[in-house]
Amino acid sequence: MIEFAAIFLAGVWAGGINVIVGSGTLVTFPTLLLFGYPPLVANISNNIGMVAGGVSGIYGYRRELRTNRGVLVRLAPASIAGAVVGAILLLVLPDESFKAIVPVLIVIGLVMVLVGPAVQRRTASLEHDGAPKKRSGILLAVGVFVLGIYGGYFGAAQGILLVGLMGLVLSDGIQRLNAIKNVLATAVNAVAAVTFMIVATDRIDWEVVALIGSGAFIGGYLGARFGRRLSPAVLRVVIVVIGSVALVKILVFD
Repeated sequence: MIEFAAIFLAGVWAGGINVIVGSGTLVTFPTLLLFGYPPLVANISNNIGMVAGGVSGIYGYRRELRTNRGVLVRLAPASIAGAVVGAILLLVLPDESFKAIVPVLIVIGLVMVLVGPAVQRRTASLEHDGAPKKRSGILLAVGVFVLGIYGGYFGAAQGILLVGLMGLVLSDGIQRLNAIKNVLATAVNAVAAVTFMIVATDRIDWEVVALIGSGAFIGGYLGARFGRRLSPAVLRVVIVVIGSVALVKILVFD
């Protein structure tokens, strides 16, 4: 019962953090390892369970999504394609292949979150015609595809990276970027989950999926209610603080 309660509460916390910032996997994945679950089983089961948190988070951010349907239509296919590639790589490559670069990716994501507003202003001042904007859109789609691969493989801090990347290109406020991030990250998790259920059913622990899924669903809804009330500046600070804590955890304690 203690183990089940701990996994459930980890799911609640991770679901809330994922919706507000990202990096919830850095809560649930180590929790599963602590209780002796094999890394691959823990990673796959956690991925499937976290889909529920993304769904409730998307519902919580539904107002911010109404004006961004065009962006989602353009970027979702790139996320989905990347997720399929990442899920396949997870089944054929050792865990160390991507986990070794997680700290570097987190640092890059945090820097992008911080410099995003300045880059947006600079880009807007230079765009006198449609060509630069078109090139930026292509680069954004390629970046989202690459992050989809990463998300399908491991996914820790995927949300931070997505917000940072979009903040360099899109002119939307950070709350709207956060809403788009929730949809793209959930799409990645969902596609990877379906892939795992088709080709890796023997590596899924359905008790873990149920515990993390139910916890993340609650956490995702609570996270959306809390996160939507934060000012843009405060939200950026929250992202940087949580991302820094995740970075320290990986470098010092893992």
